[in-house]
Amino acid sequence: MTATETHRAIEAVFRIESARLIAGLARIVRDVGVAEELAQDAMVTALEQWPESGVPDNPGAWLMASAKRRAIDRLRRRKTVDRKHEELGRELDARQQAAVAELDAALDDDIGDDLLRLVFTACHPVLPTEGRVALTLRLVGGLTTGEIARAFLVPEPTVAQRIVRAKRTLSEAGVPFEVPRGADRAARLSSVLEVLYLIFNEGYAATAGDDWMRPALCEDALRLGRILAELAPSEAEVHGLVALMEIQASRSRARTGPSGEPILLLDQDRGRWDRILIRRGLAALERAQALDGPPGPFALQAEIAACHARARTGAETDWARIAELYDALARVSPSPVVELNRAVAVGMAEGPAAGLARVDGLVSEPALQGYHLLHSVRGDLLFKLGRLAEARVEFERAAGLTRNARERDLLLARAAACARGTTS
Repeated sequence: MTATETHRAIEAVFRIESARLIAGLARIVRDVGVAEELAQDAMVTALEQWPESGVPDNPGAWLMASAKRRAIDRLRRRKTVDRKHEELGRELDARQQAAVAELDAALDDDIGDDLLRLVFTACHPVLPTEGRVALTLRLVGGLTTGEIARAFLVPEPTVAQRIVRAKRTLSEAGVPFEVPRGADRAARLSSVLEVLYLIFNEGYAATAGDDWMRPALCEDALRLGRILAELAPSEAEVHGLVALMEIQASRSRARTGPSGEPILLLDQDRGRWDRILIRRGLAALERAQALDGPPGPFALQAEIAACHARARTGAETDWARIAELYDALARVSPSPVVELNRAVAVGMAEGPAAGLARVDGLVSEPALQGYHLLHSVRGDLLFKLGRLAEARVEFERAAGLTRNARERDLLLARAAACARGTTS
């Protein structure tokens, strides 16, 4: 291999192995920031040695061995090393001298638990939302700071600062590197799922920028969700989230036109929906439903997505069932956005007048002030009722509030159609 090819191979290996590497090291040093530094040091060593020695047969084991040696050196260099660290150093030294087969076994022993610990740590509620998202994509997703910055359309130094602050906060708060148990587990799991869905949603319907979708973010969230489902197979909401993301991701190819313009759900060519992803989503939903307990918010949203996936055409959609599911979701996870979505379902099931009555009841809701979709939904219902002048005002108001250029163009086009008195 040429030096360039070797460097590319190292980068590919590190992206694949980095989460495993950081998770295993964090279990040893009990600090994700230090673990990431050790992992980065191991990659630098690989960049120095592999172009001459070649990529090893088991690159993950090589990287872990190199990082563990550095962990030992780090512990030994400290001026005030307590007995625990001395014992840890001796234990690591002994492991380092073991046979490769023993090292490989050690790497695999707790990797599932280590990854799960890393996910729970990166998504810890002590961190602000943007910090949890950035740290999860960096440590668990293997994305570079630049990739995260480009995905969320923020300056790279901003993302770097978020990651640094997040690691410092975890260290200063003494957050344990562990999988929570008991009552704390449910609250912490909710934070993990929230982070994964935030990442997915930003890819599925970008809040800002020139693109309607950022598929790479959807793929990252879905990949992490699938890993989490394997690590926590008895958690119904994990399967519910995976089901929701699989089914929504199945529509990706049909959601944009040739020039990247948005195509709304009922206008999409369902022949372009990915049937494999739909089957995977429905299977994940079945796993969620097979576990004990009432359905949670993600399982209910997955059921709603499944109603769309099962309908061969938009006209065959069971909107009455969807409205019922939103009723259930409003009881489990009440929010103004859920109520707005329920109004859409009611408008489709019972007619636009019924939907508009519900939306009008949300206009003064403080949480929806400045929320462009409130005005977009209201404009759509007014449009269906033939109240075109009012609909135009709502579409223009929505266009003024959205930060996504593609969505703004769509809303302005709908406002223009109202002005022309047409239905296209």
